[in-house]
Amino acid sequence: MAEARDYQALTANQHETWTLFAVRMHDKPNSAALRAQNLAAHLAWVEAHAEQVRAAGSLREDPQATPVGGLWVVRAADKAAVEALIATDPFTTCGLRSHWDIFYWSQAIPGPKSF
Repeated sequence: MAEARDYQALTANQHETWTLFAVRMHDKPNSAALRAQNLAAHLAWVEAHAEQVRAAGSLREDPQATPVGGLWVVRAADKAAVEALIATDPFTTCGLRSHWDIFYWSQAIPGPKSF
């Protein structure tokens, strides 16, 4: 029998001092060259911020297409901290991003997961 869980407390992140956020990045149209020029710096930045950026990757309409943006899961105190983090990403500072959406994200399944 499945273990009973307090999903309301779990999804409210009440068990942590930080909050999880899902961030949907949108690239400017026709920006493949700008993305390619700044990809190495962006990847190094993501690695350096792995404590905050818990998962990250590009989004495409099909596997071989040029990315149209990205998706992150970020661990931060609040939305302002997420905005401050985004402001330092090389893909933001080089002008690749047209905009982004920040959502509160609740981890419904506890514990680390491997993809």
